[in-house]
Amino acid sequence: MFMKTILTITLILSFFSASYAQGIMKTRMPGLSEDAPAFKAKSTMGEIDFPGDYYGKWVIIFSHPAAFTPVCTTELLELAYLQDEFSEINTKLIVLSTDGLNSHIEWTKSMEEINYFDREKVKIKYPIVADNGYDISKKYGMIHPESNSTKDVRAVFIINPENKIRSIFVYPMEVGRNIDEILRTLTALQQAEKNDILTPANWKKGEDVLVMSPESMKEAEKMKKKPQEGMYSLDWYLWYKKTK
Repeated sequence: MFMKTILTITLILSFFSASYAQGIMKTRMPGLSEDAPAFKAKSTMGEIDFPGDYYGKWVIIFSHPAAFTPVCTTELLELAYLQDEFSEINTKLIVLSTDGLNSHIEWTKSMEEINYFDREKVKIKYPIVADNGYDISKKYGMIHPESNSTKDVRAVFIINPENKIRSIFVYPMEVGRNIDEILRTLTALQQAEKNDILTPANWKKGEDVLVMSPESMKEAEKMKKKPQEGMYSLDWYLWYKKTK
């Protein structure tokens, strides 16, 4: 009888442990170079099928806890002022919020009528996805299955044309996102994937880039004797390449 009781308790504990582990896996934020989770959802610009609708494009997903929040409103306006610049470099924007579609439509109308610090009113050309069931937020690891709080739905995912996540930013509710920095990171990633280079700290488009370090000082000496055009070094392991 005693052994039967122990076995029953063990089985129960195993069940709850497995269920808990599955919950953790379901809400785990996907890592760099992993596939971006697929989803279908309604948006202010019709139904979205991701990644199917975005074949061959870079995609940036911006998540928000709710419509009409002040910090998020300023972010979406800044995003709108740069949306054509993102488009020019083969990038689509998807904004996600955990409110319903009607709220997002009204929010969009409101933002398009705001005179934002003496700048012209701006038309919002990107979709705002309704995630009021938290399905997408959970897939991207931004909210726990048992939680009703959306305060942590404040992430940015940069995704390449192969649907691989290449960068993740996560922000608290109190701090507005730097849209210029997101654009800078995207530009650097595109340069890196296209030209097999690295970018140094504070790099901006048009500035010199880094190349992979030589594996040894001996290899560095060979590079120094016969450097490729436009390459120079600050030390044996720190090689730059001029941008034409």
